Amino acid sequence: MVKTYLGKMRGEPSRRARPCVRDALWSWIGGFLGMAGVGWLSEAWMASYSLLLIGSFGATSVLLYAAPESPFAQPRNVLGGSVLSALVGVACFQLFGVGWVAAAVAVSTAILLMQLTHTLHPPGGATALIAVIGSEEVHGLAWHFALMPVAAGCTLMLSVAVLINNLARHRRYPLHWR
Repeated sequence: MVKTYLGKMRGEPSRRARPCVRDALWSWIGGFLGMAGVGWLSEAWMASYSLLLIGSFGATSVLLYAAPESPFAQPRNVLGGSVLSALVGVACFQLFGVGWVAAAVAVSTAILLMQLTHTLHPPGGATALIAVIGSEEVHGLAWHFALMPVAAGCTLMLSVAVLINNLARHRRYPLHWR
């Protein structure tokens, strides 16, 4: 029994395919345009370059532009998982303040709710955490954090993903909208 348990930790041997330069370039274009759009939106609407550029958007960009076929990169997951996680994070900050308890409750509850609503988006865990441990600017947004920057930023990045990923003949995004 212990041998079987430990044996699972070895993983399976993998054969790595050669990286596709064309795919990598499309990912770079999408990542650049998505993050540039979020940065522009932040500067134009919020007069604060850093407020809209939350860390979880970097991870969302990897999924949207480098792994658009992933279930975690589909629109329902990106938007639903991010907004739900932001709401959970804000609620935890308001209930518990800043600290490890609030952080743990926010991330674990975001995971639970994303799983129950079929909106699992791994960067959502970071979004919930940012709502708890973020700057005074983030905390000052309170419930608006879920709309601006989270929903607005995700919507912009999703729009770029639909446009860029479908320009490449070998890509299709989204795989589904539901």
